[in-house]
Amino acid sequence: MANKKFTIGLLTSGGDSPGMNPCIRAVVRAAASHDAQVIGIMDGYEGLINGEFRPLGPRDVGGIMQRGGTILQTRRSKRFMEKTYQREAIRNMNSAGMDGLIVIGGEGSLKGAHALAEQGIKVVGIPGSIDNDIWGTDMAIGVDTAMNTIMDAIDKLRDTASSHGRAFLVEVMGRGCGYLAVLAGIVSGAEMVITPESPVTVEEVAKAVEDAYLRGKRHAIIIVAEGASLKVVDLARAMDEMDVGFTTRVTILGHIQRGGSPTAFERMLATRMGVKAVEALVSGQTDVMAALQGRTMGLVPLTEVTNKTRSINPEYFEMAHILSR
Repeated sequence: MANKKFTIGLLTSGGDSPGMNPCIRAVVRAAASHDAQVIGIMDGYEGLINGEFRPLGPRDVGGIMQRGGTILQTRRSKRFMEKTYQREAIRNMNSAGMDGLIVIGGEGSLKGAHALAEQGIKVVGIPGSIDNDIWGTDMAIGVDTAMNTIMDAIDKLRDTASSHGRAFLVEVMGRGCGYLAVLAGIVSGAEMVITPESPVTVEEVAKAVEDAYLRGKRHAIIIVAEGASLKVVDLARAMDEMDVGFTTRVTILGHIQRGGSPTAFERMLATRMGVKAVEALVSGQTDVMAALQGRTMGLVPLTEVTNKTRSINPEYFEMAHILSR
């Protein structure tokens, strides 16, 4: 009887991010190079609980590199937080002959991976989050593409803002982390950035916009992270009542930031992380996450990832302020 191939379960979980498909492709093809096979799990941890599995071979992942989203689909699973459903998931994994699991997702998804590792399942995580809020890695899958989407949108908004002499309040994603907002402010030349980490008052925002008007600027761009204490609609209303020189308009970019074809950087990052995760799993490592550390791809214990919070470099806030003048 032939020896059973090492079998890897693969799922994407939580919010989708551009680059998940290139990562899936890398996992499947790297596994094949190790004479291992991959079973795709549909709908994240919900699919693991429900036993929604499909085999994935090298030909099944052809032509997905340029596609946004995830061919495995994704969702959040409240049920998986309960031990009962974790046991059901493990039972399904054992029945399907999975020897290990690779989880692509954000903070909550990686906590789920760690919970399985604590129960004896071999697990490797891959960070996928456009917020770039995952500790231990310089960059997560999805960040670069989302940043380029925001930059492109703001470049277009600036054209109409200059034509009409307006201040645009642009809301970007980032409930608990303002990384996208701060970096977008720098690369897009915003007059001000508002994030959860740097609370400001309506008066401070109004002063910044009025100063821009008095200095002769033709427009003003204010980028607001969705998790900031000031909400864009309320802020716009208040600024119009205060008469800051410009009339205000609000643009909420929303889920457009999650979509789109992954950038070249994104595809390379996702590919490197997928290959690293397979190498770790087939060599017997577990309870770790693939992580970009400088120019090197390393592994970080999930215990650290799930217990620490990644903060934004303070220099970025200062740089955004200096360049807004």
